[in-house]
Amino acid sequence: MAFIVLNRDKLRDNFEKLDRQFEERGIKWSVVTKLLCGNRDFLTEVLNLGLTQVCDSRVSNLKMVKSINPDCETIYIKPPAKRAVKGVVKYADISMNTEIETIRLLSAEAKRQGKAHKIFIMIELGELREGVVGDAFISFYESVFELDNIEVVGIGTNLSCLYGVLPNQDKLIQLSLYEQLVEAKFGKHIPYVSGGSSVTIPLMFQNILPKGVNHFRVGESLYLGTDLYNDQPLENMHTDVFTLYAQIIELLEKPAVPSGDMGTNVEGSSYSFDEKLIGETTFRAIIDIGLLDVEETHLEPADETISLVGASSDMLVMDLGKNKKGYRVGDLIEFKMDYMGTLRVINSRYIDKKIV
Repeated sequence: MAFIVLNRDKLRDNFEKLDRQFEERGIKWSVVTKLLCGNRDFLTEVLNLGLTQVCDSRVSNLKMVKSINPDCETIYIKPPAKRAVKGVVKYADISMNTEIETIRLLSAEAKRQGKAHKIFIMIELGELREGVVGDAFISFYESVFELDNIEVVGIGTNLSCLYGVLPNQDKLIQLSLYEQLVEAKFGKHIPYVSGGSSVTIPLMFQNILPKGVNHFRVGESLYLGTDLYNDQPLENMHTDVFTLYAQIIELLEKPAVPSGDMGTNVEGSSYSFDEKLIGETTFRAIIDIGLLDVEETHLEPADETISLVGASSDMLVMDLGKNKKGYRVGDLIEFKMDYMGTLRVINSRYIDKKIV
């Protein structure tokens, strides 16, 4: 069976480097745990870093966090579905919201559970994902302010996740101004201006982050060491906290080009091949992982001399060329993954999870 490995030391090293940068600037940051898909062992490793606040987009994952560390503050980071309101109030100390009707339901449920529920109001700043349109924000906040058992503790925005709209000074200053408007009009302090995510970290390093932004939600840069703004690794950060290994289950020298009438494969894709390769052979390895677990476009062999050439539901096919490194059946192939690849692999119940 294929397996994914979390390297504990590299995770801690990435965490400490980020934590030091945030602490120096007086910024609160929350670790996004949705990549871990509620895996108890992986969550335990992350919580053992000394976190005080985590974010996730699944109620079941926040329930797992609370079972490991009831004192860790939890944030539900997407607008709650109506049917999820009960679980959100029970397992999320804070939720991010954009719909007044949903917040009314949260208010009623919080009253039933005998607790106050904290919320962030998300503002639309151009990404066209979740967010209240700016012109409606003040009236929206006024409606929320009237509700029982609801406390607005932050405003925030999401950038880059849908269309790739990048954060900049103008957008983040605009976010900070909304917080100032609320405080001036209603005399209510909003502790958090959550304009930061992994993609915003380079602005912080360049010292061009507006002072009003004091809260970050970070996942990918912690786990993959990525500079999302510039599409490159962050300096001195580990990019291989997670590594995937899959075993060779067949290795044979075969023709370089398929033979027979060509149709479409299981994904509905069709292929063409260079006729110059007809008559050539190559060593092809089949490994025990497939599209059910991950899309091959999100994987990269650590060995740069080999390549992925095809995939089906349960198997990937590798081209080993002349197999100069002498791979054999039973050997493990190591893979690097991007964020979506890591997410898919961890979410697969067919992939073993290990910690080193």
